[in-house]
Amino acid sequence: MTQDALIIGGGHNGLVCAYYLARAGHKVRVLERRDVVGGAAVTEEFHPGFRNSVASYTVSLLNPKIIQDMDLAAFGLRIVERKVNNLWPHPNGDFIAYPVGDTATKAEIARFSEKDAAALDRYSRDIEMVADLVRDFLLETPPNVGGGLRDIFKAAKFGNRLRKLSLEDERIVLDIFTKSVGDFLDLYFENDHVKASFAFDGVVGNYADSQTPGSAYVLMHHAFGEVNGKKGVWGHAIGGMGAITQAMARAVQALGVEIETGQAVREVIIEEGRATGVRLESGQEHRARIIASNLNPSLLYSKLVDNRHLPEDFSRRMTHYKNGSGTFRMNVALNRLPQFTCLEQQDRATADHLTSGIVIAPTLRYLDQAFRDARELGWAREPIIEMLIPSTLDDSLAPEGQHVASLFCQQFDPDVDWDRHREDAADAIIAQVEKYAPGFTDSIVGRQMLSPLDLERTFGLTRGDIMHGQLSLDQMFSARPLLGHGNYRAPIRGLYMCGSGTHPGGGVTGAPGHNAAHEILRDHKA
Repeated sequence: MTQDALIIGGGHNGLVCAYYLARAGHKVRVLERRDVVGGAAVTEEFHPGFRNSVASYTVSLLNPKIIQDMDLAAFGLRIVERKVNNLWPHPNGDFIAYPVGDTATKAEIARFSEKDAAALDRYSRDIEMVADLVRDFLLETPPNVGGGLRDIFKAAKFGNRLRKLSLEDERIVLDIFTKSVGDFLDLYFENDHVKASFAFDGVVGNYADSQTPGSAYVLMHHAFGEVNGKKGVWGHAIGGMGAITQAMARAVQALGVEIETGQAVREVIIEEGRATGVRLESGQEHRARIIASNLNPSLLYSKLVDNRHLPEDFSRRMTHYKNGSGTFRMNVALNRLPQFTCLEQQDRATADHLTSGIVIAPTLRYLDQAFRDARELGWAREPIIEMLIPSTLDDSLAPEGQHVASLFCQQFDPDVDWDRHREDAADAIIAQVEKYAPGFTDSIVGRQMLSPLDLERTFGLTRGDIMHGQLSLDQMFSARPLLGHGNYRAPIRGLYMCGSGTHPGGGVTGAPGHNAAHEILRDHKA
């Protein structure tokens, strides 16, 4: 079977790439190993009558240009905002929460530190300044080292943008790209509860502690999103994350893209130094002049491309591409809402707080101890947990009067024998929630456990890495996945990369797929 372009992997970036290629007139086929498109952004029934976003679980980073270009609203996508952004319960029955809006957030922080409340404007301004700088380049290909004149102009454009910054703003940019999240937050805040609430974003999807250099960037990476035109807000797609990718699937099919599920690719066919097609596990072959991979680069180059076709230095370095986000995902079916002690004891608590991201990680010491436990013992005995209860915003996910909860948990070593210890880790997670919400264990009627190994087996997330590779300085921008190949082109003619292992990295953004498609179109006119 022959077409212009084959996309390996029907995750959201693969669908975005397919859209822009098809819009330009190419005949495109998407090949997805699972029986549903969407990659990690899918909604599935995990217990009879209970559906949830089983892997990716919340919306903010999906680029508004992509939403508009694909007209996803017309294909059924609707995103609603959390009524409270985040909530951190404390062991003493108190909590800190960040409502929507700076005034309410300042008042909340002032309960813990007037000085920190006063510093919030400076912190927000600095984070937003760098987020705007990053936004300017989200939908652009980074300058490629060793590239031609166009890459020189790109580097100059980026340099000119930096030269327009004040000296202090240049210092802030350097801070964010090099400092630990702990050191960065010390520049603004003094209270440990306040610092921990911001530091959480520096360890999400980042197998590290608050003192790890570069973790300040991971914090900022979670700050450049928006929902319904509002920056820094988090939301929920009605119907779960699968509603995003199903809308994308309908958008690409409207342009004639063929989507085939249950089609596992065994290898990329390479002839005379050029990718010319793929061979499926079934033995069937598809031919095309454009092959784009939505897979983690480690998976692409270790499993689908024979090593003899790769330059030695490229192959050697890709062998050491860093994966592992320390993530354990659970989905639980509940017969009632959790009853958090802090929300029962505090007069300022409302039902809206249960629509937030409820984060169990009250102090920096807690964050760091979780990482130390994982390194020494295999997983955190008191893990970092973000709970979402999307059924508080979306009654389509559970039977009437019942609920579903996502438990997004950090600091679980990818190298543990997870087939042996999956239940132990899940029990530790549930026990930790129980401390803050007594009765939670008894309310569970079903649970789904996805260890780092399960995330790899099910979704192709190498070593369970939700980012398709760590967001460290040596794996970012022009160096993602590898310096010299930051322009979405593999070292094999006709083969491209369009997944989160390319700039700008992980999260449900759609930006890698968008950018890869535009580079492909530079090389191949329809």
